[in-house]
Amino acid sequence: MSDDDRVPALAVQLHAPIVEKLVGAMPEPAGVVDAEGRVIVANRPAFALLPGLRLGEPLILALRTPNVIDAMRRVLATGEAETVPWSERVPIERLFEVCVAPIEDASGAVAAALLTLRDLTEQRRLERMRVDFIANASHELRTPLASMLGFIETLQGSAHGDAKARDKFLVIMREQGRRMARLIDDLLSLSRIEQKQHVRPEAAVDLAQLARHVADTLAPLAREMGVEIKIDAERAVMVTGDRDELLRVAENLIENAIKYGARQDGASADQVEIAVTRSASEGSMIVRDYGRGIAPEHLPRLTERFYRVDPGQSRAKNGTGLGLAIVKHILTRHRGRLTISSQLDRGSTFTAIVPLHPS
Repeated sequence: MSDDDRVPALAVQLHAPIVEKLVGAMPEPAGVVDAEGRVIVANRPAFALLPGLRLGEPLILALRTPNVIDAMRRVLATGEAETVPWSERVPIERLFEVCVAPIEDASGAVAAALLTLRDLTEQRRLERMRVDFIANASHELRTPLASMLGFIETLQGSAHGDAKARDKFLVIMREQGRRMARLIDDLLSLSRIEQKQHVRPEAAVDLAQLARHVADTLAPLAREMGVEIKIDAERAVMVTGDRDELLRVAENLIENAIKYGARQDGASADQVEIAVTRSASEGSMIVRDYGRGIAPEHLPRLTERFYRVDPGQSRAKNGTGLGLAIVKHILTRHRGRLTISSQLDRGSTFTAIVPLHPS
């Protein structure tokens, strides 16, 4: 028996072609069930979301969710619309808002129900990220601020006349103040980048020249850390971008490689390699270190705000936990991307990819 043969006569009463066209035009998964809960109309997103969905068969066979089925039955019985949540955890966690609305026939009786499923997964993820961001930012600022206030109170009290303690505390307070200033600068940078996220840069920027400039600028830091910088960026690679923002990308990636590319035994990595290459449509800046590497479970989260593989090491080296988040947002604005590969004890490779300039 075909699907058309299984569709009840109700579909004709409800002007099936019109109903099918309306449901089919909806961007979200949607379907219509008759008074017995059988599916009589469904659109492509609904079939994609619910592989077990079949016309003429009960909805419960495709959507085994008690609260949605109960809401459907109540709407068919009372004629009052309802909205209920539905979540699934496999193969990935997703959250939906299911709206169930009654459909009346020519006599005014409730003869069917329209179900629409709104995907709230991304919205909920962004809300969770926003809450986490505020909590993390508050924590990152509170710690140095509490330290500074403690030292100030000590200097005003028991250490008031102790010159040695005063000099020691002032050095620590200066470092804590600088830490807060760096954090605020990074937060402001993120805010500015996000405000311009929809505006794509149009200028031509030589990625190779930019990489050479950053390598020269960070040479003193590399010498201090015992790191040798090797760079292969002689040929000009013109990409479409904002020079200041791409400069920030290069600074963050190269400085991270110098600072955090430490071997497993704690010794500094002795080499950081920088290369600028091009393909038919993209320019790439590749930064590689030969340090301790990053465990696979950390890689997907490295660009999250305030996420640190080793919080203690990051703070000890004046990291704010926002560097790679800034890199990701800048490259997103440039319609580019960041790729990260790493193996424990064999180092890490960060690649910033940006579209070439039309010229």
